[in-house]
Amino acid sequence: MNRLLISFALITSPLLAQASTSVSISVGQPGFYGQLELGNMGPPPVLYAQPQIILPGPVAYPPLYLRVPSSHYRNWRHYCGRYHACDRPVYFVRDDWYRNSYVPGYRRDHGWSEERHEDRDQRHEDHRHEHHDERR
Repeated sequence: MNRLLISFALITSPLLAQASTSVSISVGQPGFYGQLELGNMGPPPVLYAQPQIILPGPVAYPPLYLRVPSSHYRNWRHYCGRYHACDRPVYFVRDDWYRNSYVPGYRRDHGWSEERHEDRDQRHEDHRHEHHDERR
């Protein structure tokens, strides 16, 4: 019985390793959600004037500025753990500011080639609209 289990584990482990591959999306790419580093930028436009904090703790942390999907900020108590931010004051940045101000500045400051990313951005937007149209 033990030999059978060991054989099964040896046969299936490469398959499981392949199944756990993931895609990494970083700041400045379409589809990125998470913390934004503002550097010397001023405070961005946010969705709520007061920061959201779910579990106030004994330590006063500086606020985080996050870009999250609307379903996440509307039910922040449920999603704050995904961002490791339940005990942190959180401001949710406006999506239009992220796309129109933050991303171009981030790309410029980090040496991104606009030509290289314009096609990918357009493909992402096209796919997003196609997916949205399918739900109707």
